[in-house]
Amino acid sequence: MINGNTLRDAIISGANNIVNQKLAVDELNVFPVPDGDTGTNMSMTISAGARELKRLSGATVGEVSAAAASALLRGARGNSGVILSLLFRGFSKGLSGLESADGKDLAGALSLGVTAAYKAVMKPTEGTILTVARLAAQKAVEASETETNAVAIWRIIVDEARAALETTPELLPVLKKAGVVDAGGKGLVVIFEGMLSVFEDGVMIEDKSAANKPAETFVSQKNAAGAELEEEINFTYCTEFIVHKASSDTNPLRLRAYLETIGDSVVVVDDEEIIKVHVHTNNPGNALQEGLNFGTLHNMKIENMREQHENKVAEAKVAQEVHEYVPVDPAVPFGFVAVAAGDGLQQLFTELGCNKVVSGGQTMNPSTDDILKAIESTPAKTVFVLPNNKNIIMAAEQAISLADRQVVVLPTRTIPQGLSAMLAFDPDCEVQENQMNMLKAAEHVLTGSVTFAARDSDFDGHKIKQGEILALEGGKLSFTESDIERAAVRLTRQLVKRDSTFITLIYGDGITEEDAEKAAEALRSKLPTSVEVHTVNGGQPVYYYIISVE
Repeated sequence: MINGNTLRDAIISGANNIVNQKLAVDELNVFPVPDGDTGTNMSMTISAGARELKRLSGATVGEVSAAAASALLRGARGNSGVILSLLFRGFSKGLSGLESADGKDLAGALSLGVTAAYKAVMKPTEGTILTVARLAAQKAVEASETETNAVAIWRIIVDEARAALETTPELLPVLKKAGVVDAGGKGLVVIFEGMLSVFEDGVMIEDKSAANKPAETFVSQKNAAGAELEEEINFTYCTEFIVHKASSDTNPLRLRAYLETIGDSVVVVDDEEIIKVHVHTNNPGNALQEGLNFGTLHNMKIENMREQHENKVAEAKVAQEVHEYVPVDPAVPFGFVAVAAGDGLQQLFTELGCNKVVSGGQTMNPSTDDILKAIESTPAKTVFVLPNNKNIIMAAEQAISLADRQVVVLPTRTIPQGLSAMLAFDPDCEVQENQMNMLKAAEHVLTGSVTFAARDSDFDGHKIKQGEILALEGGKLSFTESDIERAAVRLTRQLVKRDSTFITLIYGDGITEEDAEKAAEALRSKLPTSVEVHTVNGGQPVYYYIISVE
């Protein structure tokens, strides 16, 4: 039998195990865009439960599982984190009211968790965390007919989860082509293994991460600079440039070797035609001069990192907003909460009428609790929530049942969809009519984005190298490029239809106003005069451009 203290320690051990291995799980994401955060989301989700459990002592298994489930629900980040929280919610229902649990109890509880997770996903995909959990639970239920020892059953769960994980590439071709298993499934196995360490050996896996700090308040990537106040910057200038090779037999390793003698954070990526260079150095002129020995220089950029760091720290001290609870004001019928990253985008949503903007986006998924706090600091009877990212929608939907006011989640998957939805709102219409009109407006906008490859990849017929420019149409990889402006112009032209009349280039961190206007002018010269092209400084991380076509 498993008692409450043992279950508590097991869940904490599982949390520590995924924290230790989160980066390895992140790396399993097959899409090369810098959004591979499955391991991070799962670790932050279950760590919310672990923090709560550390306060408990002498509780029953029912009380421990309930406390963990409640904390995971509020701490859920990203789709993988939400699914994990649903597994634990069902698990807690199966153990409700029990002092201790045997193998049959554990098997039945996990089975309830699987049922809850499948019900919450609109179109369950096999070959994912859902498959791993389902097959493990099925095997455990079958085994529990003859085996009631809790440790033995959890060993069966872990073994079957591992076996199911190995089958995921056969169920999802994209995994097989990339030569990896499903990231969410791997994260679940890691958590289950951490729990087994306590059940089987009485050993709690320790958190080996350098900074095991609570993440109860979500902080954007930009505002996180405040946490780096003591960071030492050894080299002042971030230097980037592209070398168009003078000859095909140019050896980029010689350039890398030289750059490593004058700086750090050296990245040298090459293909048949170019060498893309990134280095932190105190002598950017020397880096450029050496680059000339290998060909002609293009897209040169030099930034003073000490100055940037000081500015970001100053911004961080004033930018982080704590959402305080505000009761519903019957005189306020509607309110709005949006999720966005970047000062410009946050200001834009505010100007369009959003009461609160939660910092977050592609690589920075806010938790259910972050969204809930923003909702409950909006004094409206009905609060519309715009997640603006496909990986945040489920976390937002979990806040509906937790809030003390009516919440309508509009499943906006992109920033342009969110902006169009806000523009379609009519204060004279009722909730349902506004919901329908805002969704219709969101569906009519086309979205493109320009970013970079975070890793080498062979994806969807494209051989991609780290650092290459990626053009995404509706979230799907359209083509790769070596030049940001060319990518933005080409992608936008692809998005434009016969009835398109309005284009917005939302430029992000690292793109200047001059860069954006140059791209806009290139588009104006190639498009009919009936199509208006505008630029907006979004300041978003990760994406050089987010493109809206209406």
